[in-house]
Amino acid sequence: MIARALSSFVNDNASWFPIVSVTGPRQSGKSTLVRDAFPDYEYVNLEDEATRNLALADPAGFIRERPAHLVIDEAQRVPELFSTIQVASDASDEPGQYILSGSQNFLLLKQIGQTLAGRVGICKLLPLSYRECVDYGEELTPDSFMLKGGYPRLHVANIPPSVFFENYLQTYVERDVAGYIDARSMGSFRTLLGLCAQGCGSLVNVSRLSSDIGVARATVDSWLSILESSYVTFRLQPYHATLRKRLTKTPKLYFYDTGLLCHLLGIRTPEQLRDSPARGAVFENLIVAETLKRHLHAGRTPELYFYRDDSKIEVDLVDVTDRFAPELVEIKSTTTFKLGLARHLGSVGDALGIPTEGRGVIMRSDASHIVNETKFWSAHDWLMR
Repeated sequence: MIARALSSFVNDNASWFPIVSVTGPRQSGKSTLVRDAFPDYEYVNLEDEATRNLALADPAGFIRERPAHLVIDEAQRVPELFSTIQVASDASDEPGQYILSGSQNFLLLKQIGQTLAGRVGICKLLPLSYRECVDYGEELTPDSFMLKGGYPRLHVANIPPSVFFENYLQTYVERDVAGYIDARSMGSFRTLLGLCAQGCGSLVNVSRLSSDIGVARATVDSWLSILESSYVTFRLQPYHATLRKRLTKTPKLYFYDTGLLCHLLGIRTPEQLRDSPARGAVFENLIVAETLKRHLHAGRTPELYFYRDDSKIEVDLVDVTDRFAPELVEIKSTTTFKLGLARHLGSVGDALGIPTEGRGVIMRSDASHIVNETKFWSAHDWLMR
């Protein structure tokens, strides 16, 4: 098993809350993590039809006849269990009684919000990080990881990415999305996924997406929400501060996994990635998503933004997750050092109050170095932090 950085935070939550929920995208390793973290707990998987029928037939009995330490996988499949779990956990008020996980995160989180609010420690497990794979002993470069992505089965079963991702998309659309989208709209939803990939790292233009797909703007908004709730895409918000300059209010769109992004872009080989006009956007996506992942897996709520003002001055990433050590970084896919890559860091850093030591440029270079007090990071060094 590849050790997961989130494991420590999951165990901490089990010492604080009576119920722990592990959410994340399909096949990110949730079941493996909870079974490894809680080996002495009884494990039930409601994906199994016979087990699910038992739970549906007698939800109260299903919980009461099992030990207090119980892992319930695909918990959202039987919403009727949640009220019984609430009663049982309140009766003893001991931490770490129930561990819940599931693939349909929007359903699971909805049930938690309606029934178990205040009793649950919520942990988010994304696909493997670059650092987790390197620590596991896998020979990777940022470029090869960018193409392959972090879904565990790609790294432990050596499935060809094209085969894995096509099956992943089919399963995701047919099982996780089918209950929320009319069957006649499935093709349009897949078209939206492709357009999101093409617009990766760009400002979200819902009106253009609506026009290109031929569906209502409200439908596009709804579908984007589904993609975000199921941890396929996320929006990076623009940084807002009390500044005299007008700042953009439109977010950018990114994918949680660059392997899936490359698949949607039709990039299958290192050579295709090398020559693709989208390589810069994919590399930017890698750095933003891995930074987000690093914070989430450490139990921190990420506060990531980008900066863009009315003069079109833009900096790719503003990380104020640690208010005492904020960071401002440009992300450039070049391997060639140029001092001009850092040209906006001084003025924007001064305006935002980010100290010099928190300003940097991330490149696809072989080594990190400091020039004029600015850190020029190699992608490897940034991703291994």
